[in-house]
Amino acid sequence: MQSNRIPFLDLVSPHQELKEELVGVFSHALETAGFIGGPMVEDFEKSFAKFCDAQHCVGVGSGTDALRFVLMAAGVGPDDAVITVPNTFIATTEAISQCGALPRFVDVDEQTYNMDVKKLAEYLALHCSQNDANGKLVDKQTGRAIKAIVPVHLYGQMADMDVILELAEKYHLMVIEDACQAHGAEYFSRRENSWRKAGSMGLAAAFSFYPGKNLGACGEAGAVTTHDDRLAQKVRTLRDHGQAKKYYHDMEGYNGRLDSIQAGILRVKLRRLAEWNERRRECASRYAELFAAASEFMKVPFEPSWSRAVFHLYVIQVQNREQLQKHLGDAGIGTGIHYPVPLHLQNAYKNLGYRAGDFPVAETAAAHIVSLPMFPGLTRAHQESVAQQVLESVRAKNNVNSQPLADCGSLVSSARM
Repeated sequence: MQSNRIPFLDLVSPHQELKEELVGVFSHALETAGFIGGPMVEDFEKSFAKFCDAQHCVGVGSGTDALRFVLMAAGVGPDDAVITVPNTFIATTEAISQCGALPRFVDVDEQTYNMDVKKLAEYLALHCSQNDANGKLVDKQTGRAIKAIVPVHLYGQMADMDVILELAEKYHLMVIEDACQAHGAEYFSRRENSWRKAGSMGLAAAFSFYPGKNLGACGEAGAVTTHDDRLAQKVRTLRDHGQAKKYYHDMEGYNGRLDSIQAGILRVKLRRLAEWNERRRECASRYAELFAAASEFMKVPFEPSWSRAVFHLYVIQVQNREQLQKHLGDAGIGTGIHYPVPLHLQNAYKNLGYRAGDFPVAETAAAHIVSLPMFPGLTRAHQESVAQQVLESVRAKNNVNSQPLADCGSLVSSARM
């Protein structure tokens, strides 16, 4: 990483730090010819299940595989509909539609960007009805039976799971967590009076280990976590061509296995995940201090009292995103947008019949959000440089006479007063 540039994400440094251990994983695979399945996969599955406080972990080829397989294993299929949010990566809805089901959206909370539980309750009460013949909850517009809710723990912060689970129980629906950005995130359950990990609260959860995630492989990888023995076994069968044992197929399945080298790499990195997540929290807290003096010009992440986020991304809202990104780019600072077009407005989902204005919170966020550099190795000096450039840009946009920002430490001091 060049000292005069601040990347959006640094994937080089942690791999250099762990190089000896990671090369050891590859060497072991070469020496044993254990490339698919076997002890390295099983060891990672056991370790990650324990980390998530789940009974089972089933390693698969990607986060998309994880969500698709768990929905299929749970019985979601044609004639069904699944409720989720429009401001997520398309893999969430791909998994739903590739089961033959229909995605149905509810808007998000303007503070957390996660599923708005009030909007969810409203949708279930006003836009659905009970089928007299079979008792299923049916979407009035499409005639599809509502089968499940998929809350997305976006940017590393969990959705309000107590309320979602209560609504699911009331309407006899399943809850499948999309935890692809939330490895290690925690939620304080008022119902249970205890902290719960992402991946331990719904019927099951899907995780992605795409390289840029908090726990990332050196390639594609994913996992399903669940407490349900039968569901876990069905996912194991689906990921491996429907085999109960080699060449004996109970069903038609998929090639969605987690390979041994990726599992071994993830096992090495998992030992560092708690430490890395804590560094991300520290970085988020530092950003909050640096930006406190300009809160009227920008919106920073909000963390409810019941949340322990792991800040997979640090996302702010500003009025002129393009200006800010150009300003930061000119200063050698990387940024991202997660995500610029809500799913209900994507060309891929024109057939769903949604229009601009249907989900105003998600649409407003999509027009103004910017993801700033966030990774465990982000230094105080880097963050002060990022803050300096962000504040220069937003203050210029709002015609504010700004003090010289060379000493960002003064901003921190004023924010704490």
